[in-house]
Formats: sequence, structure tokens, C-alpha cells
Amino acid sequence: MNNETREKLMGVSVATLATALYKRGLRHQVIQGVHPVGWKGKNMVGPAFTLRYMPAREDRNTLTEFRNPEHPQRVAIETCPEGAVLVMDSRKQADAASAGDILITRLMKRGGAGVVTDGGFRDAAVIAELDIPAYHTRPSSPTNLTNNEAIAINEPIGCGDAPVFPGDIIVGDADCVIVIPAHLADEIATEAVEMTAYEDFVVERVKDGEAIIGLYPCTKDEHRKDFETWRAANNR
Repeated sequence: MNNETREKLMGVSVATLATALYKRGLRHQVIQGVHPVGWKGKNMVGPAFTLRYMPAREDRNTLTEFRNPEHPQRVAIETCPEGAVLVMDSRKQADAASAGDILITRLMKRGGAGVVTDGGFRDAAVIAELDIPAYHTRPSSPTNLTNNEAIAINEPIGCGDAPVFPGDIIVGDADCVIVIPAHLADEIATEAVEMTAYEDFVVERVKDGEAIIGLYPCTKDEHRKDFETWRAANNR
């Protein structure tokens, strides 16, 4: 993704992005059920690099599997590109962890832009203190081998009921995470910046006692003119 688009997406909310995608008929791009593991105060933005788990079969998922240098979970951590977000399909269940603080620390040191799972992380309190955005459903202590087998890297997945294709743009804020189809990222980012400027104007007006009818959404010329004046005065 280009840096201009990245910078735009750093300053907009998932809610605004969801509305922009809804206008294009895309209704299920928010990854459901995930929350920040310690909000870092700034958006997570980057292209998706994916890992898919499947239900574990006991004879294939003993602790000796972690000695295998080709184990997909470990390989995903070591091959996720710098600036990318590792997105894990953990089957929407957190009975076993998707990863722990050691792996997420390694991802951070390799320059990962963030990590998302629709399962849970072990060592969540430690991950919350790391300098990398992380999102999950809840803390989970059992090793991932208990319930899940990491089976495939960088292929289309579902995460929290959202379709995620490698290279799609992932954005996370203080609330949740959304998936922007890669081919729409530039135009969605530009539109979201415009929407955010107007929403900031609306918030000021509402705090001043203005009624929302005709203001949000804007259906009156007087509000449109006031917004342009406000925008010029605030360099927006």
C-alpha cells in the first residue's frame, strides 16, 4: 500500500470506514468480536498476511510439532512481511491460544504492523504492553495445539465472519478491526478523510446545541456553507 493511503487510514475510525464500504454494498467487512489487547493510542494499518487454523487432530498436534522448523504458526511469524498485519483464522474460538507473547514479540521485532485473531492470546497482559497493535476476543492460556492446527499461510480466510484476502488492507482502532478490499483502499481512504472532517464539524455543532435534522446527514445548504467556512478556518 502507498504511504499516502496509510497516513489517511491512520486518522479515521473503523465506523467511518464501515459506512464508506456500506455505500458500495459491502456489509460484512468488520471482524466481529475482536477488541484491542491494550489500546496503543493509534490505528493499526497494513496489508493482510494470513494464517489459517483447523480443528486439531490429536495424533498430529503434540508438543513435538513445535520442533518442526516448517510448523506453519512459526513460519508465519518469521515470514510476515514488514509493515503487514498478521490475521489469524482461529475458528472464532478461544478455548486455546492463537499465540503468546514470545511469538508476538518476534513479530514486533520483525516490523509487523499488528496482529489479529478471532480467537485469544495467552500472556495477554504482556502483549498489551508491547509496541505492536494486537486484537483478540479474550485471553486464553492453553497452547494452540490443544484445539487448533495451524495449516495454511497467506491464503483467503474468514476471521470473525469477515472475508480476508492476502493483501487486503486491515485497519484497527480503539473499538475493532475492519477489512478493506485492496482494490478499494485508496478511494475508501480518501472518502473516509472527507467524511471524518464533516463529522468533526457536526460534533462541534451538536455540542453547541444544533439539531441533527438537516445537519447529519447534510441536507441543508446553510450547513454545507457553514462546513466550508469551518473547514477553511480549521485547515481541514
